[in-house]
Amino acid sequence: MSNRQQHLIQFVNCRLVRNHQLIKDDLWIRNGKIVNPEPIFFDEKCQADSKIDCANAIIAPGYIDLQINGGYGVDFSYDTDSVMEGINKVAAGLITNGVTSFCPTLVTSPSETYHKILPQITKATKGASVLGVHLEGPFINTKKKGAHSEAHIQNLDKGIDSLLQTYGSLDNVKIITIAPELDVTGEVVQTLTKKGIIVSLGHSMGSLSDGEKAAKNGASLITHLFNAMLPFHHRDPGLVGLLTSDAIPEDRTIYYGLIADGVHTHPAALRIAHRTHPDGLCLVTDAISALGLEEGIHHLGELNLEVKKGKAFIAGTDTLCGSIAPLDECVRIFKKATGCSIVYAIEAATLHPAKCLNMENIKGTLDFDSDADFIFLNDDLNVLCTWINGYCVHANNLNVSI
Repeated sequence: MSNRQQHLIQFVNCRLVRNHQLIKDDLWIRNGKIVNPEPIFFDEKCQADSKIDCANAIIAPGYIDLQINGGYGVDFSYDTDSVMEGINKVAAGLITNGVTSFCPTLVTSPSETYHKILPQITKATKGASVLGVHLEGPFINTKKKGAHSEAHIQNLDKGIDSLLQTYGSLDNVKIITIAPELDVTGEVVQTLTKKGIIVSLGHSMGSLSDGEKAAKNGASLITHLFNAMLPFHHRDPGLVGLLTSDAIPEDRTIYYGLIADGVHTHPAALRIAHRTHPDGLCLVTDAISALGLEEGIHHLGELNLEVKKGKAFIAGTDTLCGSIAPLDECVRIFKKATGCSIVYAIEAATLHPAKCLNMENIKGTLDFDSDADFIFLNDDLNVLCTWINGYCVHANNLNVSI
């Protein structure tokens, strides 16, 4: 272990996002972890090796993006010959937006694409870390395909075998989005849940009953709520109804991704979701390769897309196909639209996605023994600097000596 890693660093004059509030306290890190200073004082009788004055900045856990298709010219589903090169490029870009970990997302693709890409993905990067892959398709409903290629959409006629034959190894997989109505027996959801994979429901014509059945079998996430699913109806609210369903097992929280980019989801819809089921809300970008790029033609899987007037469409159509807003911008848009607290807006992109992934003991929190992945923010929620594993990996107009 390097001497730098063993250094005990104390952050002073800061406000911490801890215990669902902003508290005035110091943050201590060592060996890539957030540490409790008390045993260090009393048992080790140590003082900090270095002290950083944070100028009253907010220190929050690093943002976590559960659904991102690419960015900075990289499409995770398309660039099959340079997978880790592309992931590293995106990982390096994401830290400028305060994202410290993410789930690279593959959209509906030919089976050989999954077999080629998945074995190449590793969790270590040159920026934000990979928590596992999100497979969005191909087991979705053609009537709600959105920007997915219909030619490669599949059903689950062979149950879990259909899925295993299509993807190959699931070793690097964290989330799989399926349309619940395709899993007639519930075998697929049950099997994936037992493997520790998060089953997300989306791109679906499913009824509330379909969603409740999947939830009882282990599904715990909804992919980009309101988008690519039946609209809310008072006689059958569809998957949206899972937010208030009384059929969800008591020990399970239904989480849902929400794209607060100012395009995909109306501010009133953001408010409805927030007020209806605040505990499950996870802000996601659903960002595409054009994130961070100029307007023009780019890729999303095998489809061409066009960025114009701040929006991304399937080229030649008016169909939205992903976001180009970074996660820190989504946090700011969401806070403005809902009037929620600063802490809640931050937790929607930190603690909630970490809990969704069952990783809240090490990610999405500033609790003792969690990973030292955190960000400095000002009161407008602009990212001032990003820390990963106890190192400052990005600083932006920061009036602090690091």
